[in-house]
Amino acid sequence: MPTSSKVLCTVYALTAIAALVATGSQNVAYLDSGVNLYLAFFNDTKVNAASRSMTVDIFLLTLPVVILMVAEARKNSVRFVWVYVLLAFVTAISVTFPLFLIARELRIGKTDPTHLRMADAIPLAIFGVFIAALSVWCVT
Repeated sequence: MPTSSKVLCTVYALTAIAALVATGSQNVAYLDSGVNLYLAFFNDTKVNAASRSMTVDIFLLTLPVVILMVAEARKNSVRFVWVYVLLAFVTAISVTFPLFLIARELRIGKTDPTHLRMADAIPLAIFGVFIAALSVWCVT
């Protein structure tokens, strides 16, 4: 597998781990508050306009992400795509989508590796740091 694919898989893995820790820690904290995780959780996503905006944003982003996952899985013979989708509702789409991308990259990396130009890699790195900082800010 080319270095570019290895780097992408590493970034995807780090993203999945960070998402699992960040969302998981918040779900555990929510459970510790003594509420029913799923029923109360979804009701609490509607407490104000900001939370409704973020919730709808995630829900509506999930649809094209799942469509992309299924289409790419079929095109590149990535197995168990529906497991990734179902696990998104147990963990978070921010955990399972990067895991799917790793599986996809492992399938295509040898024959059709993803290559990013430096003009793309630098802004993506800056964007990644920005998203990481926002995520840390949200959970602390």
